[in-house]
Amino acid sequence: MQNPVPHIIENNTFWISPDRCIFWEEQNSLILADLHLGKTGHFRKSGIAVPQSIYKADLQRLMAQLYLFKVDRLIIVGDFTHSVANKELDLFLKWRNDFSLLHIDLVKGNHDILSDSWYTDANIQLHEWDLLVNNFLFRHEDKRFKKNEYPDVKYTFAGHLHPGITLKGKGRQSLKFPCFYFANEHCILPAFSRFTGTFKVKPLKGEVVYAINGNELMKIG
Repeated sequence: MQNPVPHIIENNTFWISPDRCIFWEEQNSLILADLHLGKTGHFRKSGIAVPQSIYKADLQRLMAQLYLFKVDRLIIVGDFTHSVANKELDLFLKWRNDFSLLHIDLVKGNHDILSDSWYTDANIQLHEWDLLVNNFLFRHEDKRFKKNEYPDVKYTFAGHLHPGITLKGKGRQSLKFPCFYFANEHCILPAFSRFTGTFKVKPLKGEVVYAINGNELMKIG
């Protein structure tokens, strides 16, 4: 697997991991979005035979990143859960016991519809709209319903879109990859869960994309 790649924003170092998350060095924090925990369980409940191994693989990747970076804090930029509670979320609560000292912040996304008491039981700190840390802003959607009321935001991290980029070869050949999309004022994170689709982004001049090809990153722009 490729080592994480450093990306500098306002003199802060953000290590881009091919495992769809970012390590913020100065805050010793891991940043990710769109885990959609419980999604495979809802498909199975609807009669679609999606293996639970997909969900377990996401938790194992998260655990591996926490061990790799030895972080104190996990910042989830929305859609931590997918819908109502099911057995997969019970499995997460057991997983949480193994990381009981880890501080978890969740900026609520449109899929985070569980009662506040569930997140309290999971020892997760909820943020209804956004979270500001050292003048870096975290929101599920960069413009979701509520305008930014902070005057000195250095940069914004968002999720929701599940960004992807299409790379074209000779003829009509093309490949699509999930990606980290760094615009001038905000970054859109890829969905941490691999059980998601992607929304095509088209970077402009001066913007940077890190396409995720399996366990490798490809920097574009």
